[in-house]
Amino acid sequence: MIDPFAAYPGCVVLDGGLATELERRGADLRDPLWSARVLIEDPALIVEVHRAYVAAGADVVTSASYQASFEGLAARGFYRAAASRLLARSVELAREAVDDRRVLVAASIGPYGAVLANGAEYTGEYGLGSTSTARTALRDFHLPRAEALAAAGPDLLAIETIPSVVEAEALVEVLDALGDLPAWVSFSCRDGARLSDGTALEDAVSVVASSPQVVAVGVNCTPPAFVPELIRRAGEITETPLVAYPNRGGTWDATAKTWTGDAVPDGFGPLALALRASGARLIGGCCGTGPSDIEATVASVRP
Repeated sequence: MIDPFAAYPGCVVLDGGLATELERRGADLRDPLWSARVLIEDPALIVEVHRAYVAAGADVVTSASYQASFEGLAARGFYRAAASRLLARSVELAREAVDDRRVLVAASIGPYGAVLANGAEYTGEYGLGSTSTARTALRDFHLPRAEALAAAGPDLLAIETIPSVVEAEALVEVLDALGDLPAWVSFSCRDGARLSDGTALEDAVSVVASSPQVVAVGVNCTPPAFVPELIRRAGEITETPLVAYPNRGGTWDATAKTWTGDAVPDGFGPLALALRASGARLIGGCCGTGPSDIEATVASVRP
């Protein structure tokens, strides 16, 4: 497996919240498709946000495909071929924004719960039946869109905000089916030790770190107070590079589809240093963060 980060010595800086910055620039994301709505209605705004993160110093930009799925897009009248084109377009827009700079494009794959648009990505409560039935259903859900995104030629996949070990197991099967495309896998967690579904982080990390396609594993969209300890725990059981991109510590309101609160009022500089000290190599921001946080991260972790 080729290491996509081999040319990046030291810390790799990821981008920040795509949806957050789209909203700051006027996008209305009160929609089951969330940021994927903008993929349909205003793709130029997505390019603008990607470019803002590149200008802030990010080494990786992440496509606007987190909440895009064949099922969700079909509900808006975009059936198989049209949905595949939209998924590919998310990667193309990120590539356009990078504009041949030494910046990687990661195709985002969010959890099944994100498509439900009810906050289930922060609980892992999907109601899919037994473990084996759920694993099969989740594999069958993720594989077609992963194939569509992989065909668009990203540098890697960003499999993110995964709340349950069963979904992690299904996604390892998806990666096996894709072949040699690298991916990072990051989990959403309820505290400093457990995934959102209550699984010990170490157990989930063991599941995904065993996959040769996984080039980084860690935590995202988790309150910043928990993340350094979570990364430390992950580092005790794997030598796979660790990825950390916390949210700003707010609370997700699934009805209003917005975040409230902020646990990082001084920006991400000190937090980035704490994440690096805990063992993270890939560091960025998730919901609630913006280009200024990535600028602060760059200033802190790069000599």
